[in-house]
Amino acid sequence: MPQPRSSYPSCFVSQSLKIAAFVSILAVVLGGLNVLVHRRASAAFRLSKRQRYALGWGMGVCLMGTLVGRSLPSPGMARVVAGGGSVVEVALLVQGILFLGERLVVAVARLLMRRAVPAAAVPALAVPAAAVPAEPAPLAVSRREWLSRASATAVIAFGGGSAAYGALYGRHDYALEEVPIRLARLPRSLDGFTIVQLSDLHLGLFVGEWELDRAVELVKRARPNLIALTGDLLDHDLAYAEDLARFTRRLTGLAPVVAVPGNHDHYAGVDRVLGAVRSGGGTVLLNTHVRVAESQLVVAGVDDLWGRRLGRGPDLARALMGTDDDAPRLLLAHQPVFFEGAAAHVALQLSGHTHGGQFNPGLRPADQVLPNGWVAGRYELGQAQLYVNRGFGTAGPPVRLGSTPEVTRIVLTV
Repeated sequence: MPQPRSSYPSCFVSQSLKIAAFVSILAVVLGGLNVLVHRRASAAFRLSKRQRYALGWGMGVCLMGTLVGRSLPSPGMARVVAGGGSVVEVALLVQGILFLGERLVVAVARLLMRRAVPAAAVPALAVPAAAVPAEPAPLAVSRREWLSRASATAVIAFGGGSAAYGALYGRHDYALEEVPIRLARLPRSLDGFTIVQLSDLHLGLFVGEWELDRAVELVKRARPNLIALTGDLLDHDLAYAEDLARFTRRLTGLAPVVAVPGNHDHYAGVDRVLGAVRSGGGTVLLNTHVRVAESQLVVAGVDDLWGRRLGRGPDLARALMGTDDDAPRLLLAHQPVFFEGAAAHVALQLSGHTHGGQFNPGLRPADQVLPNGWVAGRYELGQAQLYVNRGFGTAGPPVRLGSTPEVTRIVLTV
């Protein structure tokens, strides 16, 4: 339900302030890590003043590209500047965190050594003055310096290699995941009913025709009875709304399409995004439901939680109004956290939003950050089940590591 016009400006001002605050915090954090990596690399490799200056300028350019590159008027230039800058910043982020860890380990080791061997317990040795050479000849590279250089090289290689792999290969390593899900009260006639879930397309600078072609190929292979789009269909730019409409039209040629919005769709302009889905032949489930498979299966959908900031948002009671327990209820909700309140009322919720952490260099920080640890895959709460799709595109940097982009083939079983 649209918000009255008089309240839109304050909502948009509030959203703009939040975005500005986020960008400012991001700039401070990334800037600090850039400085740390710059100092560590300069010391480890004995960079000259000119080399340090060039390295600093390069890092600064990449940081600015990350923060403002998407706003450039030319899509091609924005793709290069924002994409290249953000990939470098991902590498620097990993390197900076590892260098911070290195500093912490060294500090702890020194503290433990001081406690183990107090300074007063070490006897001073009297050395004759003549025995001390006036100007000792320094080694080209001391053992300590060699270890420092080797450590810095390993950290820089790991951070850079991880980011490069994620940008060049990881984000295009598409997988068709087959997920059998047993539902109570599912009619035997629906045993094997197949739902293909696509989530977090983030259609825009880094997801275009080539990527959408791969999505259509995977959907065809899955042979769906129903296709569910669970939000974040556009990244942030409404210029790609017509591309979304054409993509939806291609999908509706394979099976009926139902869709709900995500937070990025609200950033872009949710009415235009959902209008593109409708113009492509899809059915938008905005706090409503449809009955499919000869009315034997209820498929409901809710608005994204971000919509509450605009006087909209999810309304599960409204979405399920008129349904009963005779048919199993399937819910589309972009954010997994919505499952906390929905689990008592539905048999299965399909969500996205998390990207499976998107960038997981050896560990998945999202497990500790996201509510309930619902990051990727299937979960249970009471009698209900949740499936969290890892997403098809990327948000922020066009990089994926340890989180393969997916199209999910969900097969309902008795």
